[in-house]
Amino acid sequence: MTEGAVVTVTPLQKLADYIVSRKGGEAGIARGELSVTVAREALHDFIAFLRDDPACAFQEMMDVTAVDYPVRPERFEMVYHFLSLTHNHRIRVKTMTDEETPIDSITDLYPAANWFEREVFDMYGIAFVNHPDLRRILTDYGFDGHPLRKDFPLTGFVELRYDETQKRCVYEPVTLAQDFRAFDFLSPWEGMTGMMLPGDEKAVKPKFNPLDKK
Repeated sequence: MTEGAVVTVTPLQKLADYIVSRKGGEAGIARGELSVTVAREALHDFIAFLRDDPACAFQEMMDVTAVDYPVRPERFEMVYHFLSLTHNHRIRVKTMTDEETPIDSITDLYPAANWFEREVFDMYGIAFVNHPDLRRILTDYGFDGHPLRKDFPLTGFVELRYDETQKRCVYEPVTLAQDFRAFDFLSPWEGMTGMMLPGDEKAVKPKFNPLDKK
């Protein structure tokens, strides 16, 4: 940077500096988006600050989800997205947890978080403290496991079928008809390599390349 150059601080950077100075956390801006990582214990108070502070005014909670990183000691990364209609700003809030440690629910701050947190509980097994109705929302009540965990088998643990004798749907352990299957991933047309089809005779043959080895 040349001497005397003027450094321009963007409104998003000012917001990041303000939030960190008031509530801590680690802030970063990438691709025009502000992300702040906070400690799990400070999450609820931090989000309440984002909603209530006039300089932030994040009135809208847009999304709550999670990401599974099995190699990390705290494998789950909780991700929250908020929108400020007042300042036309967006923010992403992240925190970490493991399989055993619950996270504070934010349903008292944003009632719309109810079903989002239920989905995270259903898909990842992350529990939320003080949630008014923490139960599965996408899978069945007797479902075993959490489908979006990286260690969840693709086949699942059980399968559902209709039993004609009992006249009802029953769950049974997954059974594969074959221990191993080999797929060539070719369509029926791609597999017909040795057959001439109508129109193939019109195909332009590649020109001779003298660099090709004989």
